[in-house]
Amino acid sequence: MKKSLIGKNLDEFSDLCIELGLENFRSKQLFNWMYRNEVNDLTELKNLPKSLIEDLKIGHCIHPLELINSTNSSSEKTNKFLFKTQSGALIESVLMNEKNRVTLCISTQVGCALDCKFCATAKMGFKENLSVGEILDQYLLARQKINKPITNIVFMGMGEPFLNYKNVIKAAKLLNDPNGINMGSKRITISTAGVISKIEEFTKSKEKFKLAISLNGTTNEQRTSIMPINIKNSLDELLNVARRYTETVNRWLTFEYVLLKEINDSVEDAKRLLSMLAGMKKCKLNIIPYNETDGEFRRPDKDQIENFVIALRPAKFPITVRWSKGTDIDAGCGQLATRNQV
Repeated sequence: MKKSLIGKNLDEFSDLCIELGLENFRSKQLFNWMYRNEVNDLTELKNLPKSLIEDLKIGHCIHPLELINSTNSSSEKTNKFLFKTQSGALIESVLMNEKNRVTLCISTQVGCALDCKFCATAKMGFKENLSVGEILDQYLLARQKINKPITNIVFMGMGEPFLNYKNVIKAAKLLNDPNGINMGSKRITISTAGVISKIEEFTKSKEKFKLAISLNGTTNEQRTSIMPINIKNSLDELLNVARRYTETVNRWLTFEYVLLKEINDSVEDAKRLLSMLAGMKKCKLNIIPYNETDGEFRRPDKDQIENFVIALRPAKFPITVRWSKGTDIDAGCGQLATRNQV
């Protein structure tokens, strides 16, 4: 298996140049070819010696992923991309268009270990963490398939980003690097189901990327029944670490709340949610009506969703209802799972 050049930062390109006996200025050239020029073939590296290119070909490739196909939603401006890793694993990404905003939802793991009961990815189990290059290459390959820039990235696809923390942060930094892709940090969101130790690390490091936390329950019992992570990362502790995050970094924090019929959709749940988040500095709440898969859970009817939202009106923080795009191609939130065989 060849080593991919996508995923290396400038220091690692410098190390590669040392390994190949090259002058250090070549490292910047390689960095630019990967992230500014977005080349697909080593023969496109026009300002590098042919001998270097031949040396690179021996043990390296550019892309660690292969784009297998792209599925378009019939009703909305949504694409779902299917990729294959060099090991043969399959992963998915989703591209969503809304006015001038083009958001790519990228995966960080093959499958997921958290076993959230309402999530299709959980049924795959955990296979492996994606490398930095495999995370980043979802952006680079998707970008080549559309005719306008990707404006936003969310680490919210297959897998739990904070269980692949080191690679996710490094990929986010490469997306943000002003000498490369140069995507603003406020346009990069990392979502977690609530890995408290990593939220604490994220806070301590004062990472500049946006953070989103999936709550999906208003009591420990309720949340544990649908999100086993709550057993060791309790709701009370999660809210405490979230509060410390907003106070320490002084940035907005987004809470996600998936509405599940007769599970967490009552008016009483809405009132508890208000109480839980009261006084939380710089937080906002996304309500996500559940996107049905082939499991036991259902989306509440429109009246119940409306009653839930009405009960949230006294909130002192922003609230949005997010209707997922691309549900007809299983590209909505919680629907990603690679059933394809390649």
